[in-house]
Amino acid sequence: MNDIISVANLGRRFVTKRFLKKKEIFSAVRDVSFNVERGEIVGVVGESGCGKSTLARLLLRLLEPSKGTISFEGRDLASFSKGEMRQLRRKMQMVFQDPYSSIDPRFTVRNAVLEPYKVQGVSAGDTDKRVAELLNMVGLDASLANRYPHQLSGGQKQRVGIARALALNPSLIVLDEPTASLDVSVQAQIINLLDGLRRELGLTYIFISHDLNLVRYFCDRTIVMYAGRIVEMLPKYAAPSHPYTKMLMGSMFEPDPDNRREISNLTGEAPSGYNLPEGCAFASRCPFVKGLCLTEDPTLQHLQPEHQVACHYSKDISNERQAA
Repeated sequence: MNDIISVANLGRRFVTKRFLKKKEIFSAVRDVSFNVERGEIVGVVGESGCGKSTLARLLLRLLEPSKGTISFEGRDLASFSKGEMRQLRRKMQMVFQDPYSSIDPRFTVRNAVLEPYKVQGVSAGDTDKRVAELLNMVGLDASLANRYPHQLSGGQKQRVGIARALALNPSLIVLDEPTASLDVSVQAQIINLLDGLRRELGLTYIFISHDLNLVRYFCDRTIVMYAGRIVEMLPKYAAPSHPYTKMLMGSMFEPDPDNRREISNLTGEAPSGYNLPEGCAFASRCPFVKGLCLTEDPTLQHLQPEHQVACHYSKDISNERQAA
């Protein structure tokens, strides 16, 4: 095993106080554990509010965890001082969802790309040469260096964001829905770019997205989150086992009308992080719920070496579907 990052029992709670009310605790991420091997692409999917973006910020220690540990290249991030953490972030970078707001509109492309060197207090060497190298690396012409963000298209801005993330030669990049605001054709270009950079530079990606088809195509493994927890981890193209994952992936759009599937109706809403149920968080929406689901929260169990699912009856459900 050559894990670049290892997460164990990670949790994050937020204490909030509404007007004239007592303090309340919101559980955003709960008891999350997984490893990412060097050079791997791990996708993270789930409904809005399930904890994906909070998890991303915890992994980079942009947020402090309430419990659990995060190890990067074998060392616990909690042991790093602020100065050490700043230096470590040269190896771990993030590409944000919205390229329109992730780049300072007052910066030229050149200044945006050189910003990491200024923040870290390191020299970029021949700055003009380095800017040209980074822009060429992401498929942009060096002549764009003196333009401002409003003079660029959405795809060009996202490429600038990727160039900025690559500036300090990181080994891990967290991609928080990097294609969500882009046209489909531009999305394909960005994904091909990211795949080529990973192969060329030996990068590791954690890829957060709502696009399930894209995650299944691009990622080596997929983490499915629900109400702050991981409910399933499955390898590329593996058949889902958790009822929520089945419904989530059953909703994927199929462009071929002859192959379109019937979408299962998912009734109800995800539980609030302020008031989580005692048992399985998905129990109120699950068509296969049984008594144990209401009293005991399931833990991840191995179905296969790389396939884990948090469901008391996933094997029984699969057998019932096969029999039907």
